[in-house]
Amino acid sequence: MQGAFFYSGILALASGIFVRSFFEVGWVTISWIALISFILGLWWYKKRLDTTALYLGLIVVMLVCFAGGLARMEWALKTNPSTLAASVGEKVELTGVVVTEPEVTAKSTRLTVLVDGERILVSTDRYATVAYGDEIKFSGKLKEPEAFETEFGRTFDYPGYLAVRNIFYTVSFATIEVMATGKGNPVLATLIHSKQRFLEQIKLVIPEPAVGLGAGLLLGVKSSLGEEIEEAFRATGIIHIVVLSGANIMLIVIFLMYTLAFVVSVRTRAVIGIGSIILFALMVGFSATVVRASIMAVLIMTALLLGRQYAILRALFCAGIIMLLLNPLLLVYDIGFQLSFLATLGLVLVAPQFEMRMRGISSKFKLKEYFLATLSTQLAILPLLLYQIGQFSAVAILVNMAVLPMVPVAMLATFIAGVIGFISPAAATVVGVIATGTLTYIITIATKVANLPFASFVVPAFPFILVIVAYVILGYWLYTYRTRPEKSLLTLDTSSVAGWTVVDEEALFLLLKEPEPSPRPLPKVQTLPIFFR
Repeated sequence: MQGAFFYSGILALASGIFVRSFFEVGWVTISWIALISFILGLWWYKKRLDTTALYLGLIVVMLVCFAGGLARMEWALKTNPSTLAASVGEKVELTGVVVTEPEVTAKSTRLTVLVDGERILVSTDRYATVAYGDEIKFSGKLKEPEAFETEFGRTFDYPGYLAVRNIFYTVSFATIEVMATGKGNPVLATLIHSKQRFLEQIKLVIPEPAVGLGAGLLLGVKSSLGEEIEEAFRATGIIHIVVLSGANIMLIVIFLMYTLAFVVSVRTRAVIGIGSIILFALMVGFSATVVRASIMAVLIMTALLLGRQYAILRALFCAGIIMLLLNPLLLVYDIGFQLSFLATLGLVLVAPQFEMRMRGISSKFKLKEYFLATLSTQLAILPLLLYQIGQFSAVAILVNMAVLPMVPVAMLATFIAGVIGFISPAAATVVGVIATGTLTYIITIATKVANLPFASFVVPAFPFILVIVAYVILGYWLYTYRTRPEKSLLTLDTSSVAGWTVVDEEALFLLLKEPEPSPRPLPKVQTLPIFFR
């Protein structure tokens, strides 16, 4: 019953945020809901020993959380008068500090500039020499972002996308002048500088376009891919490998744990792992997928540190609700958050059901696991993906099966090549050959298959109600599929599948396990399929 309270409360809070995103509610309505919750809470306290008290308590929790979601979104939508509003549509000359790492695209460099407490997205020349923490003077026409139609016939809510990042104004084709440097956070500046130095090292030993993919796999730098390769990755359904997620972060953490295994204790390694995850997230930027994966990875480390059992589904919901409390605009306006959450949910809920019914099928090179992982995530994200993007990849499962086994190898080889490059460029060249081969293999598969006429096609736009219907059908199918008896499973104990894990936790627990007895033993880990996402 505790699980019912936990999940119902989180879903109710998210529902409050969702409702307030589209409808005016106001503090009066929120206060009435809170008052009703208080009265029902008093009633529950009076009848707390009755058998029906649990259900009444569940209603109280849901009402309180729903009101909390409404209030959080109401507060987020509260806007203070802007000093820039009167200058919209006019040419301005402003001075501010670059507060994020510049994003270099094929045509321009995008800067997020803080001016008198307000963030402005400034686009300037691609070859502009500007860095995080620079104080710049820029001039151009100040505009408010506008929605636009994509190549697949969808309307992209650009104002909402920027609002998630607390940006409400843009200046395009700006002329800039660097006035001063070193105005940013020194820790973040050091991390970004280290990242740039690492990228320079791998560029010395890995040629284009392989180095662009290597940078994307390790650091999520999609702009390094180039438009043609990025489009091929989208058409073949493997763009997720360059969007940092749980797989990328956990692989990096596991590598770090191995290097420290013979030096420090298990609990010290867990603490170092948590610190490394936080620093890595700071370095690569707080995108929705990075934050979600980082929170879940930190929860894994915390469970190891405290000697507690790690429940993947609860961790996922905890990560999601923490993100929504920090920034409720993510729920409706950030497709990265939506797809990342749904994809992981698919791995947690859908994949185990397929796995149970495919136990008799052998898996060479873990191809069955990659097949199940891709199939589960595709089922989970497909309705929303078609609604938001409109592009369907008919070859996603096959390409993922061909590519995913090579991703960890490519990441590890690229990472080692970059690290060794600081010590011995000659040795880094040897490792760079291995990295280049694996990265080129992935690019070749994607580009060749993307050119096939049936690789992907555009789905016409459809109303959002069909997305809801699709997920209702998917939920009902999942429920009946999980409860349907199977002859081959009548003698099997499936209770261990309730806590099914979607990251390589078995390897992580084993490498952290101390050889000598510990006062608090580590939790027992089931032998479960290992999926990377």
